[in-house]
Amino acid sequence: MLIDRWMPAWEVRERHETRIRAGREQVWGRVRALDFGRSPVVRALFALRSLPGMLTAAGRRKALEAREGGLLRAGFIVLEEAPGDELVLGVVGRFWRPGGGIVRVTPEELRAFERPGFAIGVWNFSLADGGDGDGVRLATETRVRCTDPASGRAFRRYWMLVGPFSGLIRMEMLKSIRRAAEADA
Repeated sequence: MLIDRWMPAWEVRERHETRIRAGREQVWGRVRALDFGRSPVVRALFALRSLPGMLTAAGRRKALEAREGGLLRAGFIVLEEAPGDELVLGVVGRFWRPGGGIVRVTPEELRAFERPGFAIGVWNFSLADGGDGDGVRLATETRVRCTDPASGRAFRRYWMLVGPFSGLIRMEMLKSIRRAAEADA
């Protein structure tokens, strides 16, 4: 998988998947058009997830952008894409701090990023055959690697609080894509 090329080793990993009774083209189209800001569940979870960041003006702006579906505006970058198979996104920041401490980087800079005090996150959407010749399995995986032990400790404390909500956001995204792709089919 492409995500393995971007982060072969990690400290935190989370994976979710769903089965979709639609063609690969419909599912991929919905992955690429994902606007999770339309989901009331995702909007509420993003609001909850971003509460610490809401203490600063920059944090409020980033939370609003993310809730509106603007992953790229909120600091994520497209690392690599295999159309119809996998999309890999990435972000660098101090996620445990108000505002997230996002650092704007290029894909090459993300791959080489080692500055102490940060975490690097990669996130993918991948498609595979459904297994019985009917439909597609859509999965999302999140991996995080910290650049030093202190950032690792800070991230793990943060993830204990935020991780369950982050997982709910990803599960809701998968449901939203499934509903839309099955409606298209």
